[in-house]
Amino acid sequence: MIKDVIIFGINDFAELAYYYFSNDSDYNVIAFTVTSEYIENKTSFNNLPVVSAEKLELIYPPESFLLFVPMAPTKMNRVREKIYLEFKEKGYSFASYLSSKAVILTKDIGENCFILESNVIQPFVKIGNNVILWSGNHIGHHSLIKDHVMFSSHVVLSGHCIVENNCYFGVNSTIKEYTRLKIGTFLAMSSGLTKDTEEWAFYKGFPATKSKVSTKLL
Repeated sequence: MIKDVIIFGINDFAELAYYYFSNDSDYNVIAFTVTSEYIENKTSFNNLPVVSAEKLELIYPPESFLLFVPMAPTKMNRVREKIYLEFKEKGYSFASYLSSKAVILTKDIGENCFILESNVIQPFVKIGNNVILWSGNHIGHHSLIKDHVMFSSHVVLSGHCIVENNCYFGVNSTIKEYTRLKIGTFLAMSSGLTKDTEEWAFYKGFPATKSKVSTKLL
């Protein structure tokens, strides 16, 4: 099993990923990568080499190294999705970080996931690829989280919910059981969702109501 990992990025998210992988996993981070326009003559980050993403295959080929893309949820996670899919197309496989300080009672978790401390993930939950669960969330039993999703902190997703691609959950938001969140749903901080959402829609308040803002424009 490949254990050497290259992290995409040279910002806070990448530094946090490096910390967690280095202190709470059996993976070995060996380098960082970023597209050439963002390198700005930077040759090292956290005392490890920084390699241009355009040259990564030549130096760290996909058959020998894993990648990890822990980017922020810019544009409803679509920027992170784009980078993930581009490297997937090049043949890379991806590591996931699952905190030893989280309670994870499912094995059905995809690649390039970042699950931090104090998350509680109940039995029969399914989590797709490229999902970030920041610290302290509750993911209820029999729920499905698809791809390119981000939970901030202290979100409660009740049981039997379906979260489609490119959703974002603000701090302390709550979702009622058996709720379906359509692609591109944004649930604002401290909001309480009690019914299914529409695609690419912004919800806020308690109970949450739909805003006029389309999340496609975020």
